[in-house]
Amino acid sequence: MKLPATDMTYPRITKLIYDEWQEVWNCCAGNKLHAIRPTVGDYKQKTCLSRRDSVLLNRLRIDHTRLTHSFLLSGDDLTECGTCQCPLIVKHILVECVDFNDVRNKHFVASSIKDLFDSIEAHKMFDFITETRFYKQL
Repeated sequence: MKLPATDMTYPRITKLIYDEWQEVWNCCAGNKLHAIRPTVGDYKQKTCLSRRDSVLLNRLRIDHTRLTHSFLLSGDDLTECGTCQCPLIVKHILVECVDFNDVRNKHFVASSIKDLFDSIEAHKMFDFITETRFYKQL
């Protein structure tokens, strides 16, 4: 039985490209995104979100929001958490800050940022962000 060349070539080339891409991704020193998405490839959005919520979810994923990184453009000092006196980053807001423990437990329980984005539904994160009044600041 004869097979067209494309049946064998495209899957192999695709695998080769993904393997090369994965190798580059693994070699990036200090890549904080690697903790959230350790493998390269297609990312399918699990829920139907508005454009704004989809953008906001991606900003949360990469830890670059207006609230946490506006100091870079404005020349101000690094924003700190009022309670914990540590840098105000997405991980701190969504997982660590003790001020939000009650609200966080009401909407979700996650031990790490990876666990949060892998297992918690987006609408629960948005409910948390809305209740803590961060939604418009992000």
